[in-house]
Amino acid sequence: MRTVCNINHKWAFRKGAPLPETFPADWDLVNLPHSWNNIDGQDGGNDYWRGTAVYVRTLERADLPEAGAYFLEINGANSSADVYLNGEKLAHHDGGYSTWRVELTGKLQEENLLVITVDNAPNDRVYPQSADFTFYGGLYRDVNILCVPATHFELSYYGGCGLHLTPDVSGKVTVERWLAGPADGTTVRYTICDAAGNVAAQTTTAADKTELQVAQVHLWHGRKDPYLYTLTAELLRDGTVLDSVSRRFGFRSYRIDPDKGFFLNGESYPLHGVSRHQDGWQKGNAISKEDHIRDMDLICEVGANTIRLAHYQHDQFFYDLCDERGLVVWAEIPYISQHMPTGRANTLSQMRELIVQNHHHASIVVWGLSNEITMKGDSDPDLLDNHHELNDLCHTMDPTRPTVMAVVSMCPTDSPYLEIPDAISYNHYFGWYGGDTAMNGPWFDKFHAEHPTLPIGCSEYGCEALNWHSDTPQQGDYTEEYQAYYHEELIKQLFSRPYIWATHVWNMFDFGADARNEGGENGQNHKGLVTIDRQYKKDAFYAYKAWLSDEPFVHLCGKRFVNHTGDTVRITVYSNQPEVELFANGISLGVQRAEDHFFRFTVPNQGVTRLEAVAGACRDSGTICHVDTPDESYRLRERGAILNWFDVTEKEGFYSLNDKISDIMKAPEGKQVILDLLSTVGMGGNGEPDENFARMIGGFTVLRLSGLVGTLGENKLTKETLLSLNARLNTIARI
Repeated sequence: MRTVCNINHKWAFRKGAPLPETFPADWDLVNLPHSWNNIDGQDGGNDYWRGTAVYVRTLERADLPEAGAYFLEINGANSSADVYLNGEKLAHHDGGYSTWRVELTGKLQEENLLVITVDNAPNDRVYPQSADFTFYGGLYRDVNILCVPATHFELSYYGGCGLHLTPDVSGKVTVERWLAGPADGTTVRYTICDAAGNVAAQTTTAADKTELQVAQVHLWHGRKDPYLYTLTAELLRDGTVLDSVSRRFGFRSYRIDPDKGFFLNGESYPLHGVSRHQDGWQKGNAISKEDHIRDMDLICEVGANTIRLAHYQHDQFFYDLCDERGLVVWAEIPYISQHMPTGRANTLSQMRELIVQNHHHASIVVWGLSNEITMKGDSDPDLLDNHHELNDLCHTMDPTRPTVMAVVSMCPTDSPYLEIPDAISYNHYFGWYGGDTAMNGPWFDKFHAEHPTLPIGCSEYGCEALNWHSDTPQQGDYTEEYQAYYHEELIKQLFSRPYIWATHVWNMFDFGADARNEGGENGQNHKGLVTIDRQYKKDAFYAYKAWLSDEPFVHLCGKRFVNHTGDTVRITVYSNQPEVELFANGISLGVQRAEDHFFRFTVPNQGVTRLEAVAGACRDSGTICHVDTPDESYRLRERGAILNWFDVTEKEGFYSLNDKISDIMKAPEGKQVILDLLSTVGMGGNGEPDENFARMIGGFTVLRLSGLVGTLGENKLTKETLLSLNARLNTIARI
């Protein structure tokens, strides 16, 4: 029988070291999961260490059970890796997010030196290379030795288990199997058990492909009823079990209707949820099972019924959690931001691994081809051909699931690129990176009217919030209050349009993005509904909980915003209960009803006021305090070139840093100011930006763009430079 031996412990580690011939006792000793960018990948500066690091471990033959074949199983090594055993190179792998295996049969000695080199240095072959998140290097998931009989289920094909199962809601389960080693005299016994462990179907056969029939099928129905069956395949010879593999699965049907959205098992099932990156505070991507469970608990608490697992293959343990909790999953590969002509083979291999390793998951409903890949244009024939090949590959490997893409906001709606997948979603940030929140719903209405047969979703939308606060929040101020306002508006617009097949907030959690220089805290993207350490749920978290969760609750907003200067304070309360009553120092301020779940109260602000919100049996409390002068700790402090919108002088009838770039460039003098700015920060080349780049930045205000230069260009701006640009703009009349 098969034995899985975990070897996460007692690795020697060093960055940039030559291959050792013996165990290097003077190196750092680490346990897996491990990342070398857990600190410098989250502290800003876009200077985290990217290169080749070496992991070394001794392996005693006596510690392994007797077996006919041995395989090294690596579940995550970012992003390229080589395996050496006793000085012999055995394998190379490109792709940092999937499982892969190396056969060790016939190579093991009594004492062995196992060396794995892992490389996350920039290159032009392996995705991702350009994206707004940190590419953490390391052996960041489990590493195992699989000990199996000489005849076993195939382990070398794209990290799969040797089985491919396809359930149908009729109860029919089609199973294909692949064997390695001498197969003479073997049969496979297939057993399907229900969630209680009762046998629902069983057969024994020597055929490569077979069918089983389950009577009175219990459907997997998302969050409402995530019912799972288990298929066990036992490889037999002369009645003896040689090898065994089990996979959980669910029976479900679904479709994406371009007019009515997502349907699950014939019922309308609107998909509203979040996206997730797999990192943690000061851990990078080397997170534990407990971290995965905590993330899932928070996602379920907010009421999400779908997750976009961005932008790469996630841990099998998390896909299992999605199956168990009933989350509908968008799974994708890291074909992102910048098309590389030499990277096509890697997109295909990463997609093959994603499908082979995850085909059985009931939670997964779509395969994502790419994310924002047309950021530098959609006219490259090689980019289009790469997508056609990926799309065809998905349909060949898995005819049961549709394909999707996450499209960058400025991609033209008549682009031929949009015609490739079965459904699309757009990443839109109207109200944050440009425009205003009111633009979101009308944009989708216009797209739907122009493309009535193409399902459209919203794959990213969001707004950054740190521990800054304001009674008059504004776009770009990074306050928790503006983020809450933004999401209130987006909830009302997106959730009221049934043709939008899925919405995914960007992001459930703040995450590492070392190039970022925004909001006064560098190295993170702060669009999360929860902080990167998972310790604080921002107010916007509860706006979604009010709309999506059935768990009774009430939440008093602004707990971190205590000191106010006004005579009254507008207090917001979120609840999924029909009525909320607010008390100030024990005195009722009245009962309110709110169909949109967002309750507003005006509270007198004198001295210290203790607030308590009551909704049925639910209670929440907070405090406000009157102060004579604004609390400067609530205001984003300047760092480098960062300014606030209210620092910018505006002159009626003339441009300023608060105007959109597309508007400023309508005036010849304004266009020159923008070209000078782009040259200063190293964006857009030496001449005019191309049409697609101009479209991308056109919706930004100059001030917003200045906060992004650490991500999109070189950060060469100073406060004085920005104020000088503003003075020039103040002399140019609006057109």
